[in-house]
Amino acid sequence: MNPISSSAVFASALIKGFILKNILNTIASRYTKQGLWSLFLMCVFPQHLWTLILVFRDMSWLIERTNVWDAIGDAGYAMVFAFFESLIVFCVFVLVGFITPGRWEVNRRIAFLTLLLFIASIWGMVAQLLYLWNIWLPWPLMQFIASTGRPLVMLYILSLAIVVPTVFLPVYAFVKSKKALHNMLEIMDRLSTLSMLYLFFDLVGLVIVIIRNV
Repeated sequence: MNPISSSAVFASALIKGFILKNILNTIASRYTKQGLWSLFLMCVFPQHLWTLILVFRDMSWLIERTNVWDAIGDAGYAMVFAFFESLIVFCVFVLVGFITPGRWEVNRRIAFLTLLLFIASIWGMVAQLLYLWNIWLPWPLMQFIASTGRPLVMLYILSLAIVVPTVFLPVYAFVKSKKALHNMLEIMDRLSTLSMLYLFFDLVGLVIVIIRNV
């Protein structure tokens, strides 16, 4: 082997090892294994709850259109997809945790991230419900927005005026209240069991998907 090529490979391995070590040290400074697991379970809960609601909503329609096995297969795909969605959401919120105050304890950081997660999830559900139910802004309000000459800007301003208070007030209450952390941890503890059940459903869904594709 070319000595120059060997040196380059060795240097590349050293750099990758150094970067990986720094990443792991950075994660360890903000989280514990138990904290990351708790956060993952909280990411699992809203994604799977909403997926199951939609699955049961469409189940009878799918059975009438096709058959029971196809409906079960669609449910299996939905659960597997929800699992990967949960993983993506988990990674995003782990990154968000790095901008929280470094002096916070792990439990406080996880509880705060869970609060943000639930707020974002509720808004995601609301947005999807508005679409499914075909609900739009009142016509007079739409006319007013159009008459401003910058409807897109007005829509953003209106959205922020609605969303910002629903984020700011719970976050402010969490930061200022002495009982907020204890209450959030209790909620997380109760939902963790349900999230574990959802993970079991994911495993069942994966088995169904494999059987359907064998």
